Amino acid sequence: MGRSCIPRCKVAGIMGWLQIILGGLVILVSILSLTKFYSLGLLLPNEEICQHCYTVKDVYGDFDAKALSDRIGEVLERLETLQGKVELKVQEMDKNKGTLDKKFLEDEIVRPIHSANVALRHIRVPKIEGRNNSEKDDPLIDFFITEEIRKYITPKENRVGKINLYGTDKVYNTIGHACVLYKKELEEYMDYDIGSYCDDDWNLAQKLMLNGCDPLPRRRCLTRASMVYQRPYPINESLWKLPDHRNVRWGNYQCRNFECLSSKNPKRGYSKCTSCFEMEKEKLKWVSNSSLSTNFLILDVLGIKPGEIRVGLDYSIGTGTFGARMREHDVTIVSTAINLGAPFNEIIALRGLVPLYVSLNQRLPFFDNTMDLIHSNGFMDGWIDMLLLDFILYDWDRILRPGGLLWIDNFFCKRKDMEDYMYMFLQLRYKKHKWAISPKSKDELYLSAVLEKPPRAI
Repeated sequence: MGRSCIPRCKVAGIMGWLQIILGGLVILVSILSLTKFYSLGLLLPNEEICQHCYTVKDVYGDFDAKALSDRIGEVLERLETLQGKVELKVQEMDKNKGTLDKKFLEDEIVRPIHSANVALRHIRVPKIEGRNNSEKDDPLIDFFITEEIRKYITPKENRVGKINLYGTDKVYNTIGHACVLYKKELEEYMDYDIGSYCDDDWNLAQKLMLNGCDPLPRRRCLTRASMVYQRPYPINESLWKLPDHRNVRWGNYQCRNFECLSSKNPKRGYSKCTSCFEMEKEKLKWVSNSSLSTNFLILDVLGIKPGEIRVGLDYSIGTGTFGARMREHDVTIVSTAINLGAPFNEIIALRGLVPLYVSLNQRLPFFDNTMDLIHSNGFMDGWIDMLLLDFILYDWDRILRPGGLLWIDNFFCKRKDMEDYMYMFLQLRYKKHKWAISPKSKDELYLSAVLEKPPRAI
């Protein structure tokens, strides 16, 4: 029994010593490694690591970046040549009515070649001169996963290496700050094949806009249109005639034609401006006398500044009728519009007028002191926050020229709130030309006013 234990004890002792020796070697190697890392600077902060021990040659080895850049340029030239030949062939077939399917050539050859061409141009080749230490990573770029968003918001350096006409060395594409709150929706919106057709997702884009993701990034896909688009009516007919319903994409609306949008239809899909799509009712606005004292006539307002009102902004919900009436008096009006349940932008354009697709979130895209008239009706009522209204009024003041007119048309709110809103409209010390208040209901009041911006010579 005692003899059989001796060999086992010797084996256990030998294994123990081996473990001690191996452990010592591990410790020694670890110490030597840490010493080497410290001498190389690898224990420094991340940015100092890159500056301390990595160069372009270390990272890329024998990789010839210049040769790759030259090769990509050569391929791009060949792609452009091939694309030009194919497009020329398509044009010849269109003239000669060739037998080969033109749509097949466009969809399967021309567009893929264009996509490949664009994609190659966005390959980032490492710079031979090494990393520019002055450049800093943009955390917004790294926040998004979809490559198309990252490419869009990455600053674009001028190709010639000089200052551009804007006085900058880069162009910065912008997106709304609230886009980070709608990352999933924005990445869905930007997920497409370059050069192919966009999804019919304007409603997703509008949702992003209204929730503060505005401006939206540009996209590199082809916008869809109605498959049976018809020639618009001439301008002498289009102003007071409902457009052809075939010129609108109805896929994201409850209705499928303009007749369905009548105020008589309870399922029309929108609640504001209920009679906007009934031209017989629209013709009466701003030109016929009304029992309501707050309904001012266009001729009366234009008479305040005879011949001075030439260009203006209609900040309202509607189908462009105010702009149509002003056009009859040689006044150009830009009409803001959001497609809240109905194709407001489309009908304004099809009537031969100018729609501006903006929300309340956005600073107006006009320069200072340029508008003769700003008109607002039905868009901002007693629901609007006082601070938001304050920012909007100051933005209107910015674009309205000295002597320009601000026309508040039938603004309504609760009786108890009217004094607060009256103060907001009068705080900028505009001159009163017209001012009227009338009851809307037992608890609500209408307010209409025509105010003149004073000169501010400083």
